[in-house]
Amino acid sequence: MRYLITAFFFSVLFCSINTSEAQTTANTSGPHLLVYKTRGDYRQKVPVLLSEDKKSILSYPDPADLKMAKGYTLPSLLHKGYLLDNRGIGKNVAFLKMTYKEYAALKSPPSTEELYKMIIDKAPITVLCDCGLKQSFKNPEKQVNSLIDKKQLKKACKTLK
Repeated sequence: MRYLITAFFFSVLFCSINTSEAQTTANTSGPHLLVYKTRGDYRQKVPVLLSEDKKSILSYPDPADLKMAKGYTLPSLLHKGYLLDNRGIGKNVAFLKMTYKEYAALKSPPSTEELYKMIIDKAPITVLCDCGLKQSFKNPEKQVNSLIDKKQLKKACKTLK
């Protein structure tokens, strides 16, 4: 009986630890709030993610993923030329010659070879900052604009580029 009680105690303790770790992980994962600048006006252009050597496309959207109830997943305009990512970019982002509207009208995405030929800039990012989890912000645009206006963006957020 003593062994049964001890086994029960350790199984409850183990389950409690695992539950606690799972909750911590759940609270610290999710999409990050990325703020960036580009060397050209690519706001209307569809982003794709390239490999480190920029010789192949690793990720691209499905046309259906670009549309929202009220428009497209375009980046939000911020102060001083910054943009707030709403699509899922990264430091190896490239932009296609197609606009969100044109791409969203397609029935299916082009092949990666066709997409690669549509790239207009393989290194468009001049500044890229990771401000942490999106869910940590109640009003991302307002809060990030405040950081930009106070020249605190690069201090408050991790500079990736």
